[in-house]
Amino acid sequence: MAASDTHRAINAVFRIEQAKLIAGLARIVRDIGVAEELAQDALVTALERWPETGIPDNPGAWLMAAGKHRAIDRIRRAKMLERKHQELGRDMEIEQELSMPDLERLIDDEVGDDLLRLMFTSCHPVLSTDARVALTLRLLGGLTTEEIARAFLVPEPTIGQRIVRAKRTLAEKEIPFDVPRGAELAERLSSVLEVIYLVFNEGYSATAGNDWMRPQLCEEALRLGRILAELAPHEPEVHGLVSLMELQFSRVRARTDANGDPILLMDQNRALWDQLLIRRGLAALKRADKVADSLQRAPGPYLLQAAIAACHAQARKAEDTDWQQIAALYAVLAAVTPSPIVELNRAVAIAMAEGPAAGLALADALRSEPTLKNYHLLPSVRGDFLFRLGRFQEAQAEFERAASLTRNAREQAVLAARIAACSRTP
Repeated sequence: MAASDTHRAINAVFRIEQAKLIAGLARIVRDIGVAEELAQDALVTALERWPETGIPDNPGAWLMAAGKHRAIDRIRRAKMLERKHQELGRDMEIEQELSMPDLERLIDDEVGDDLLRLMFTSCHPVLSTDARVALTLRLLGGLTTEEIARAFLVPEPTIGQRIVRAKRTLAEKEIPFDVPRGAELAERLSSVLEVIYLVFNEGYSATAGNDWMRPQLCEEALRLGRILAELAPHEPEVHGLVSLMELQFSRVRARTDANGDPILLMDQNRALWDQLLIRRGLAALKRADKVADSLQRAPGPYLLQAAIAACHAQARKAEDTDWQQIAALYAVLAAVTPSPIVELNRAVAIAMAEGPAAGLALADALRSEPTLKNYHLLPSVRGDFLFRLGRFQEAQAEFERAASLTRNAREQAVLAARIAACSRTP
């Protein structure tokens, strides 16, 4: 194999193993910034040695061992007075781990817990939402700074600064590298789920740019969600989020036409919906319900949203959609997590179940909501209701306002077509 081919293979292996490697090293050094540096050191060592010796049978174990040796060297060099005894103790602990004959078993046994710790640390509420997203994609997703910047249409230096500041904040705040327990678990888990779903939504309906979707982000969020579901099998909201993402992503091939322009839900060719993803999503929903029942917990927001998505997924034709059930689920969701956006979605469901006038009454009540002042979907939804009621001039004004608020070029094109339809209608 040529050296260039070997280097490409090594980089591919490292990308697969990176999250597990950083997670395992962070457990030792208790600093994810340092752990990432050690992982990079292990990669450099591999790039130097593997072209001569060949890629080992278990490259992940080799990289972990190399990283742990680097960790020992670093700890020995960093004998600060106030941490001397602690560092020597951890030094002996690491030496003991490395002397174990079955290193591969050790890594496999602990990798799940380590990844879970890394998720909770990367998504710690002490960080801003933007920082949590960037750090999670960097450490757990293995995306480069350039890839993250391109996905979110943000300058690369901005993403780089977010990641650096996030790692510095975690170190300065001495955030423990662990899985929270007790009352803290719910809050921290909520932060992890929020980050994963933010990544998914940015891929599913991009807030800006020329593309309506960025499937790579959806796939990365799904991968993280599936990992989390296996690491935290007794958390119904985790399975609920996985179900929601599987069901929503099942529509991806039907959401755009040949030119990349959006096709709205009710106009989609449902034969293009991915039945494998739908089956996986329904199975995850069933699993979420079962876990929630066993814990005697009421359905949470992700489980409820997954149930709504399941109503759409199970309707073979748009006219078969059970809008009454969807409206009822939105009412429960609004009670569990009161939100103007949930109310807007409920208005859409009620308009489909009872007619546009009923939906418009609910949407009108949201016009004074400060958080929706610049939310383009409020005037877009109102415009649709008004159009269906034959109030075309008012509808046109709403579509024009929505077009002025969105930063996505594809969505602007859809709204331009709606505006044109209003002007053509007598």
